[in-house]
Amino acid sequence: MLRIKRLYTFMLQTFLPLFLMTFGICLFIVLMQFLWKYIDDMVGKGLEMKVLAEMFFYAALGLVPMALPLSILLASLMTFGNLGERLELLAMKSAGVSLIHIMRPLIIFIAMVSIGAFFFQDRIMPVVQVKLYTLLYSIKQKSPELEIPEGVFYKEITGFNVYVKEKVPKTGLLKDVMIYDYSEGFNNARVIVADSGRLKTSADKLYLVLSLFNGESFENLKNQTQKGKSKSAVPYRRESFATKDILIEFDANFNRTDESFMQNQYIGKGLSQLQASIDSMGLRLDSIKRENASIILRQSYRQEFTKHEIVDGKSQPISTIDSLAPLAKNITINFDSLYQSMSPGKQSAILNKAKSKIENTRAEMIFKASTIGDEAYKVRRHLTEWHKKFTISFACLIFFFIGAPLGAIIRKGGLGMPVVISVFLFIFYYIIDNIGFKMARDGIWQAWEGMWLSAAVLTPLGIFLTYKAVNDSVIMNADTYINALKNLVGKRAGRKVERKEVIIYTPDYDAILPRLTQLSADCKQYLQNHRRWINYIQYWKSGGKDHTAEAIAQEMESIVEELSNSDQNLLLNKLMDYPIISNYHQLNANLNKKVAIGIGCFIPLGLIIYLFAVYQRKLLRQDINTVQKVSDEIKEMIFSLHLSKETIDNKNNI
Repeated sequence: MLRIKRLYTFMLQTFLPLFLMTFGICLFIVLMQFLWKYIDDMVGKGLEMKVLAEMFFYAALGLVPMALPLSILLASLMTFGNLGERLELLAMKSAGVSLIHIMRPLIIFIAMVSIGAFFFQDRIMPVVQVKLYTLLYSIKQKSPELEIPEGVFYKEITGFNVYVKEKVPKTGLLKDVMIYDYSEGFNNARVIVADSGRLKTSADKLYLVLSLFNGESFENLKNQTQKGKSKSAVPYRRESFATKDILIEFDANFNRTDESFMQNQYIGKGLSQLQASIDSMGLRLDSIKRENASIILRQSYRQEFTKHEIVDGKSQPISTIDSLAPLAKNITINFDSLYQSMSPGKQSAILNKAKSKIENTRAEMIFKASTIGDEAYKVRRHLTEWHKKFTISFACLIFFFIGAPLGAIIRKGGLGMPVVISVFLFIFYYIIDNIGFKMARDGIWQAWEGMWLSAAVLTPLGIFLTYKAVNDSVIMNADTYINALKNLVGKRAGRKVERKEVIIYTPDYDAILPRLTQLSADCKQYLQNHRRWINYIQYWKSGGKDHTAEAIAQEMESIVEELSNSDQNLLLNKLMDYPIISNYHQLNANLNKKVAIGIGCFIPLGLIIYLFAVYQRKLLRQDINTVQKVSDEIKEMIFSLHLSKETIDNKNNI
C-alpha cells in the first residue's frame, strides 16, 4: 500500500507542474488570438489601463474552456512521453504495475477537473460572458481619440470634415485649417478656412473646442428663404474673423452599457435558466406554427364565408358557410365555364384581384416564415449553449485518454513531438467541433448531434489508443507499417540466420534429408494443383482458406529451426534463402463459411477482395517455388557434407 501511495504521489508531482505550465501557455496563446480579433476596436480609443485590464481578465476567464482541453492533452502527452523516454514507465511495468494503475491518480484528478469545468461553465461563464461582451460593446461605441493627421481629411468627427496641412508638435498649433461643416445637412453646408487653430476637449469631455485664427467662413442661407417664394439665387453669408471658437458635440468619455440586455441572452444563462427558456420558447414556437398552419388552411384550402343579417340597422353574422360544403353534397362547380361566361373587363378584374391576393399572401407567408425562423434560431442557440455545458467537460476526459496512452506509445518527451501531435489533434477537434456547432446552429442537424459530434469522433480514438497502450502495442513504429506495405506488394524482409556460439543439439542430417525430399515434393504438387486463378464461387465457399500452403509453411519453419543449430556457415547462409511466408495465403482464414459466402454475394466488396486474393496467390506461388528450389539445394549441400565427413573419417582410420 505504501508503494502504491508513493507511485500516486510521484505521478501527481510529475503531471501537475506540466499541466500548470501548459495551461498558462495555451491560455496565453488563445488570449493573443482574442487580442488580434478585437484589436481594431481598441486602437485609438484612448482607453484607460483599468478598462483594458478588466477586459483581458474577463477574456482570460472566458477562454478557459478552450485552453483547458488542449493543456490536458499536451500535459498528459508530455508526462507519459517523458516517463517512457527515461524508461521509468518500463520500470513501473516491470514491477507488475499496469498502465491503468499508473494512470489512476491522474484519472481521478482529470475527473475532478472535468466536474470543476462543468460548474465553471454553468455558474461562472454566464457572468463572465455578460461582463465581457457588455464591455466589448461599450468599447466599440466609444468615440475614437482625436488624432487629426496631416494632409488628409479627417472624418471621425460626426458632421465635420477637417483638413490640416501641417501640425506643430510642441505647441499643438494647426496650420492651414479647412473645415466642412455639414451637421445641418449637405444643402446647408458651411466651409471655414483659417491660417491656424487649436483643438482641445472640454473639461467634462462632452465637447470639442476648436479655436481658429485669421480666417473666413462661407455659409448658404437656403433654410432662411421665405416659404412659397422661389428665388433664382440662394443667399449666402461670408464672414471674416480674427479669432473664432467653434463648439462641437463629441462625447469622449467611456460609457458602460447596461448589462441587463446581455443577461437575457443565451450567453448569460445557466443550465436551469437555459432549460426554462427552451421550454417556454418551444411552447411559443409551437403555438405560432399551429396558428400559421390554421391560417394557411383557411386562406388556401378551406374558404369560409360568413352570412350577415341587418338587425336594427346593424350587420350581424348569423351563419358560416364552408367552401367545401358543396363537395359534401356532390355539387360540382365548373369555374372555367363561369370565368368564360364573364365579359373581358370582369375577367381582367378577377385576374388582377387574384394576382394581388397571391402577392399579398406570399409577402405575408415570407414575413411569418422569417418570424418563425428567428424564434427557431433562438431556441437552437439556447440548445447549443445547453449542450456546451457538458461537451467541454467531456472533452477534457477524452483528451486525457488520448494524450496519456499516446505518450506511453511514442515515448518522446519535451516540447518537440508532443507539441506537434497536440496541435494537430486539437486543430482536428476544433474543426470537427465547429462543423457540428454550425450544423446545429443552422438547424441542419439536431442540437445534440452537432454539439456531440467531436466527442463521437474522438472517443473511439481514445479507446483505441488506451487499449493499444495497455497491451504495449507498437502502432507508432514506422517499421511496422513499412513491413506491412512490403508484404502487401510482395517485398518482404529477408530471413536472418546467424551461427550460434554454443550448439546443444546438432542437427540430425539423416532424418532431415527425407523431410526435405517430402517438402520439395509437396511444393511441386502444390504448384501443379493450385493455379493462379481460382473459381470465384469456390473461393468464397472455402472461406479463402489454404490449409496446404499453411502446412508447407509450418514444415519449412520446422526444418529451418532445426538446421539453424548447424555449425556450417555455408548451410546457414543457404537457409536465409527460404522466404518468410506470411499470413497472406489465408486472407480470410478467420471467416466463418456462411459469413464468407455472404461477403461473396455482396458483389462490389466481394469482387475487390477476390481480385486482391488472386494477386496474393501469385506471390504465394512464387514463394512455394522458391521453397522447392532451396530445399533441393540444401539436400545437395547435406550430401556434400556427408561425403566430406566420410572422407575425413576414412583418412583418420587409416
